[in-house]
Amino acid sequence: MTDTVLDAVPAESGGGRRLIALDIDGTVLLEDESLSPGVAEAVSTAVAAGHIVTFATGRSWSGTRKVVEWLGIAPELIVTANGATIMARDDASPEGYVRDVVETFDASEVLAQLEVQLPEANFLVELGDGTRLYNNFVDDWDLSAPNAFHVDIDEMKGRDVTRIVVVSDDHAGDEFASFVDRMGLHQVSYAVGWSAWLDIAPQGIDKSTALEQVRERLGVDPGSVVVIGDGRNDIQMFDWARAGGGEAVVMGQAIDEVRVHGTRMTSTVQEGGVAEALLMLGVIAR
Repeated sequence: MTDTVLDAVPAESGGGRRLIALDIDGTVLLEDESLSPGVAEAVSTAVAAGHIVTFATGRSWSGTRKVVEWLGIAPELIVTANGATIMARDDASPEGYVRDVVETFDASEVLAQLEVQLPEANFLVELGDGTRLYNNFVDDWDLSAPNAFHVDIDEMKGRDVTRIVVVSDDHAGDEFASFVDRMGLHQVSYAVGWSAWLDIAPQGIDKSTALEQVRERLGVDPGSVVVIGDGRNDIQMFDWARAGGGEAVVMGQAIDEVRVHGTRMTSTVQEGGVAEALLMLGVIAR
């Protein structure tokens, strides 16, 4: 999307206030963590128009917080850890947010199964307070934060966690997705990323379950929901938005398995897909 001056379309005249939930990686951010073209101006314009713009991400809060700051917004509620944690704005908190809803599960059984099936994999668990424990360093895990600790897998077991993240260098994305399905992880919710990346959440928890809580608490009609994403872990929120009469916008680089769950497509993250989507939906205008 080329640079242009955007105008706010007041929520009252544009069909009412919308709840716009954005995935982060591959939607708001490029692979190098730079912002998608036009997204900052598009988001700030939408907020100025009276719409609610927030995030629904697989990232931990530590990885999400900086994106909130980059976009210069302060949503009342933010979904992180693929729905296992909802952060609530709290001006009295040093970080400006507190953990308002935290869903956890005992990591022991799942880790024991994964350790047998994927002995060479990299494992990370996130505890309810945001502490992260990992067995091997992975660049994409943002382990520079002070609450990340290198441990053995056995030290991860017996803990209540919001999520388990597994990266297997021995597998490709589609191959890994089939492999994980055959493992039969029925006691949890999980999603496989673009590469050999597995995100495991408590059973019945995903982005859609957390966003439904956000929608109800903010008093937004289901038909006024807009979600934008690109990955397999966005499928449930696409289906949720579509079922309520809202918009499920799929980024242009998404695979076919993801595309079929959307109500409409936008351009790629490199081409400024979020900004294009908000223009397409009449949330903002040129």
